[in-house]
Amino acid sequence: MVDPVEALAAEPERTVSFEAVFNFRDLGGYPASEGRTVRWRRLFRADGLNRLRADEGRQFRSLGIATVIDLRTPEEAEVSGRFPTEVADVSYHHWPMFDVVPDWHSYGDVDSPGYLADRYVEMLESGREAVAGTLHLLGDATSTPLVFHCAAGKDRTGILAALVLGLLGVPDEVIVEDYALSHEAMARMGAWALDNMPEVVERARRAPYPASVAEANPDTMTRFLGHLRANHGTLEGLAGDLGVGNDVLERMRGNLLVAAPR
Repeated sequence: MVDPVEALAAEPERTVSFEAVFNFRDLGGYPASEGRTVRWRRLFRADGLNRLRADEGRQFRSLGIATVIDLRTPEEAEVSGRFPTEVADVSYHHWPMFDVVPDWHSYGDVDSPGYLADRYVEMLESGREAVAGTLHLLGDATSTPLVFHCAAGKDRTGILAALVLGLLGVPDEVIVEDYALSHEAMARMGAWALDNMPEVVERARRAPYPASVAEANPDTMTRFLGHLRANHGTLEGLAGDLGVGNDVLERMRGNLLVAAPR
């Protein structure tokens, strides 16, 4: 029998630190279905991996990542750059969740309860192909370890993380807690941008980013998960609507889940 204290001590750090990537996290260790847990060092979420430096290649390669999924828009990838090939040799997929960064103020009252959760529902609809493609890759053991990312690693990445974790049987309250971890990362990213990306700061000054969008409010993810079940019945039902069958989901669970330590 594994000593739970020893098992906890052996767990990797959830946050993987890089110089200018602030929201790179391991999704391992979370409780899942049938008494299992999500495998460590198999599934990651992140913010802009275009900011990885060449001298961080050894650290990145130590994670063994085989696949990178980029959820950013075509313009974001063109202007800011894609995953740097000098860092690692990976299978790279550019699957935007939407084609143009939203004008948040054009969708109504940005401070109304549920505003951002409603936008997440819309992002999911426009990002159907990205979500379905990711689930299929996660059903293929040769595609993992895998990391998916957007620019900040909160919204588009948070939507995909919630769906994957939910389909693995991770409880809603844990999914919400994982989403909320982006709050601190966003603060670190903002502080870095002040010193290193003055053009972004100036753009934000001219068109202020709504506070409700910048936050990783747990209520947003709670509402979003509620919308999904109201619209699709179950997350498996949603996967089916995306063209992802139970055979793919079972292979995904086989790749990403492990028996929990006793």
